[in-house]
Amino acid sequence: MPVPADALTTSASGLDPHVTPEYAAFQVARLALARGVTASQIEAVIAANTEGRTLGILGQPHVNVLKVNLALDARYPVRHAPAA
Repeated sequence: MPVPADALTTSASGLDPHVTPEYAAFQVARLALARGVTASQIEAVIAANTEGRTLGILGQPHVNVLKVNLALDARYPVRHAPAA
């Protein structure tokens, strides 16, 4: 899969509030592996948190990263290895 443009142009802080649907899709496999769930479960959360154009004509569709992360944490917490 080609790397989406916003994967290369977003800020280095990692605190961007929105990404393109293409960039979110680019990360599905990694998120599914980290959370021990299927790609389709991650895709459903992303789809539920994808917002359209403002007033139907302004801007581009985008994925609200904060809402996705909160939904994933609530439904599929990251599985950590037990402490030794």
